[in-house]
Amino acid sequence: MPWNWQQPDWPNFTWDAARLRAAEEQFLIGAGRFVGAVKHLASSDREQLTLEALSREALTTSEIEGEIFDRASVQSSIRKHLGLKGDIRRAKPAEEGIAELMVDLYRGFNEPLSEAALFQWHRMVMKGRLNVWNAGGYRTSVEPMQVVSGAIYSPKVHFEAPPAASIPKEMARFVKWFNRSAETMPAVTRAGIAHLYFESIHPFEDGNGRIGRAISEKALAQSTGQPVITGIAVAMLAHRKDYYRFLEAANKGNEVSKWLSWFGEIVIEAQQRTEEHVEFVLAKTKFLDRLRGRLNPRQEKAILRMLREGPEGFKGGLSAGNYATITSASPATATRDLADLVEKNALIRTGQLKHARYELNLRA
Repeated sequence: MPWNWQQPDWPNFTWDAARLRAAEEQFLIGAGRFVGAVKHLASSDREQLTLEALSREALTTSEIEGEIFDRASVQSSIRKHLGLKGDIRRAKPAEEGIAELMVDLYRGFNEPLSEAALFQWHRMVMKGRLNVWNAGGYRTSVEPMQVVSGAIYSPKVHFEAPPAASIPKEMARFVKWFNRSAETMPAVTRAGIAHLYFESIHPFEDGNGRIGRAISEKALAQSTGQPVITGIAVAMLAHRKDYYRFLEAANKGNEVSKWLSWFGEIVIEAQQRTEEHVEFVLAKTKFLDRLRGRLNPRQEKAILRMLREGPEGFKGGLSAGNYATITSASPATATRDLADLVEKNALIRTGQLKHARYELNLRA
């Protein structure tokens, strides 16, 4: 069977709009809730929320491709590019590059897409990589661009992209479609087709996945008129096998209802995760206000460390041993501090003695 780009109806994708109607409505409602909630945040909390959203997306979109970056380094780099105060931490070139991409995506969400912008994103994503010679340019190799798995002697070809010679024409058409579709296509559908369309062309030697997901984020943000990071990479990482499976199946034809249905579910899951994070930030502000002036320096240090873990908190909860490590307290002091935090309704304890675990009490 020929690939989607080899078929006579390429790139005239078709789909059952009724299957996307619920996701489209849910996304718009969720986007409205998000914008309304953010308006109630203090400027410092909005700043922190933006920082965390950008760094979370930077880390997860890279992890999908097998790259694990240091969270603190990525956040520091994003702070620098946003012009925010922060620690001067040296990031690796690849960490610096993905941070630049996220900030550029955030700041320029409403600008039309252009090939120049895509080249710039590619240079960012390829920063520090010595094995990519044409960073900031389309692939030119005469060898087929294939996505393969399995042994070298018996590879399985999951997809073969259009030949390099056709890329300039294909990308000019893609960019034109993307900019025009903003006026005619609903948010989730447009973001899903944009991702599939771009990945099907696979215009760069490397970095196509990260750039394709950034394009989807741009489409979703443009639909809301706000510089919002929905966080689709976080949800895609949680369903990585399905992501590759649905993408591979969609590369075999241009009727894309199944891909869009799955993509819609991912967008709504991502949006819900982002809303949970906003709720966490709101709860965190009230929590810290309630405890202001009531904690000793050790307790404050431990609480702030727990809050940095986000809505999920410490996996398995905080133990007395964790507390002692964070604060350099003796076992006896750790036990007293933790008991005091429970009494002040800062922590909730489960279990007894050495099995006791503590979680933040954000709902008190």
